[in-house]
Amino acid sequence: MALLIALALLVAQVINFGLVLRDRVEFRLSQATRPVAIRIADALDREAHAGRPLTADRGRVRRLAQNPIPPGAYERHPEVAEELRRQLADQGVTVGVIDTGLRPSSDQDAEAEHDDRRRAGIHRRDPDGATLLIAVQQPGRGWLTVTAPWPQPGWRLLIALLTQTAILYIIVLLPVLWIVRRLSRPLRDLRVAAESFRPGEPGTPMRADGPDDVAALITAFNALRLRVTGMLDEKDRMLGAIGHDLRTPLAALRVRIESVEDDTDRAKMIDTVAEMNRTLDDILSLARLGRPSEPLTDVDLAALVDAVVEDFRDIGSDVSFVETERLRMHLRPSLIRRAVRNLIENAIKYGVSAEVRVEADPRCVAIVVADQGPGIPEDRMGDVFDAFTRLESSRNRETGGIGLGLALARAIVREAGGEIRLINRAAGGLDAIIELPR
Repeated sequence: MALLIALALLVAQVINFGLVLRDRVEFRLSQATRPVAIRIADALDREAHAGRPLTADRGRVRRLAQNPIPPGAYERHPEVAEELRRQLADQGVTVGVIDTGLRPSSDQDAEAEHDDRRRAGIHRRDPDGATLLIAVQQPGRGWLTVTAPWPQPGWRLLIALLTQTAILYIIVLLPVLWIVRRLSRPLRDLRVAAESFRPGEPGTPMRADGPDDVAALITAFNALRLRVTGMLDEKDRMLGAIGHDLRTPLAALRVRIESVEDDTDRAKMIDTVAEMNRTLDDILSLARLGRPSEPLTDVDLAALVDAVVEDFRDIGSDVSFVETERLRMHLRPSLIRRAVRNLIENAIKYGVSAEVRVEADPRCVAIVVADQGPGIPEDRMGDVFDAFTRLESSRNRETGGIGLGLALARAIVREAGGEIRLINRAAGGLDAIIELPR
């Protein structure tokens, strides 16, 4: 806002400077022609009626036999000649050619100019060092010469304009800057509070500072934060009740399954109940991600990933880990472990085997889970992260799951400030990459 106001003031001053220059040009032209026209008309009238002939050696208006302005020696001003002709016509004076000449004084040619000015009848100069010599031809009677002041622009007008601009900025812009600062500071604090708001984390309500509208906005934000926290608390209580109410009958069902005599049927039933429990865990975990109960902890990321891989080895899965150096990271270990496990489970289900490695650079750490499966069509890469989405072209129903693994993994990684990318390798297989900031 302050920048726009400063720019508007500058544009206004530039326009004002243009208008002042135009007025100054018109004033200078009028100052140079109007008195000259009156002076010439009066001199000719005295010469005609009072018997006072014009001479070449005295008087403000003098008569010479030749044009006293040498060709090419002086700077010509045809606009002065045109305006003077109009002024003389208004005075009833008819003339022939009108010539003008302007030559500023300089130390180098002061003496030569003094001689030229003396011959032309010029005895005074403009304070700015420039005088306009006007020669008016009277056909058959010679030339009338007269001088007029010709003010030079110089630096005075520019300095005056710059001073005026500085004063204007001080009077207008400083209060505007103070007002903008008074408005922007609470708004900036409000933006920071909104960006750092994490449901479940203790926070101090913002102080309602600033103008009335801004203070009302901060008050509304504080109230909104309380309402959001209350709604999330209610959601957590509801999810806890749902989880308890669903796990109880599942546990009872698991006990009853043990009494089934057929080993094949009993094994299938146990797998079904286990799958239902895993699905329930995924749904509840995904719903609770907005308010993780686990605190941030300093952990060795390489050791954490190696431990997850070891769990899969213990159950006979074809999973390998590329050893790497220790990597100290500040994160929520259980959630990151869950995300890595989901990626490895996907790799085993749809890619037979998995190779896991950890790559680090100064800015981020990447956990790469590489499988040997068919990959994912490029136009469906984004779809696999949607909850309850399964790509039937590369998966069959016997693999289990309801399409929450990648959705939960991405939600966990994004909550940690990272991102998940899927890349089809040219030689075959898929790389699932978790990128976490150092």
